[in-house]
Amino acid sequence: MPSVHRSLAQTCKSCLLDTIAIFKLRVTALVVMTAWAGYYLGAMQSHIDSFSDVFNPTMRDTLIGVALVSCGASALNQVFERRSDACMLRTAQRPLAAGRLGLVYGVLIGMLAIMSGSVWLMLRTNPITGTLTLLTAVMYVGIYTPLKRFTTLATFIGAFPGAMPPLIGWTAARGSIEWPAVALFAILFVWQFPHFMAIAWLYREDYARAGIRMLPVVQPDGWSTATEALVYAALIVPVSLAPYYLHIAGRTYWVVAVLLGLVYLAYTIRFTRITRATPSESRQYARALLKISVMYLPLLLAVLMLNATRRS
Repeated sequence: MPSVHRSLAQTCKSCLLDTIAIFKLRVTALVVMTAWAGYYLGAMQSHIDSFSDVFNPTMRDTLIGVALVSCGASALNQVFERRSDACMLRTAQRPLAAGRLGLVYGVLIGMLAIMSGSVWLMLRTNPITGTLTLLTAVMYVGIYTPLKRFTTLATFIGAFPGAMPPLIGWTAARGSIEWPAVALFAILFVWQFPHFMAIAWLYREDYARAGIRMLPVVQPDGWSTATEALVYAALIVPVSLAPYYLHIAGRTYWVVAVLLGLVYLAYTIRFTRITRATPSESRQYARALLKISVMYLPLLLAVLMLNATRRS
C-alpha cells in the first residue's frame, strides 16, 4: 500500500507540474505586469485621495482575471500546436506535445480558465474589461495560432492580442478606452516586432521543421527579418513618448524613454548584420537583441509608473 500511495502522489505531482507548465507562467507574468501598469496609470488619472488608493481590491481582481485568461489561452495554444510543438527541439517536451497530458484535459482546463477569468472580470471590474479580455483570448487562440501555419502575417495579427493587457488594465481602472490607453497599446504593439524577429531568427530551423511560416523561414536570407525589426525599432522612440505628450508622465520619463529607445534601436541595427554574418555570429546578434528587448519593456514601464502624473 505505501508504494501505491507514493505512486499516486508522484502521478498527482507530475500532473500538477505539467498543468502549471501549459499555463506558461513566464508569459503570464509578463501579461500581468503590463496589465498592472495599465491599471496603475489609469487609476492615477482618477480622483484618488492618496497614492495608496491605487492599490485596491479592484486592481487585485483585475490581475487575477487577466492571469486566468492568459493561462487558459496558453493552454489552448498548446492544444492547437501540440503536433508542431512535437517537431521542434525547444518545445518537444511540452506536456501536450509529449503526451503527458491528454487533449481533452488541455481543452477543458484552457476553456475553464478563459471563461472563469472573463466572467470574473465582468463581475468584479466592468463589462468592457471582461469583454476585451475574452476577445483578446479568442484572437490569440482562434486567429493568430492557426494562421502561423499559413502566412507570415500571423506575426502582425498576433501583435494585437499581445498589446492588449495594458489597455485592459486601463479600462479596469477607468471603465472606458481613452487615448492614453491606446498609447500604451501602441508601445507594446511596436515593441513586439524586434523581439519576435529575434526569436524567429534564433529558432528558424525549428519553425521550418514544424511548418510554421515565420518570416526567416519563408525568406531565409534575413533581409526581410532585419528590415521589419529595424522599422519597428525606429518607431519605438516616438511611440514611447506618447504618454508624456498625453500628460500621464513627466519629463523624467521622456528622457528615459528616449535613451531606452535609442539603445533598443542600436541593438536592432546590430541585428541587421545577420544578412551577411556567419550562422554563429547571427545567433549572437539575435540573442543580444532578444535580451535587450526583454529588459527594455519592464524598465520603460517601471519608469512610466514611477514618473506618472496625477490628474489635478
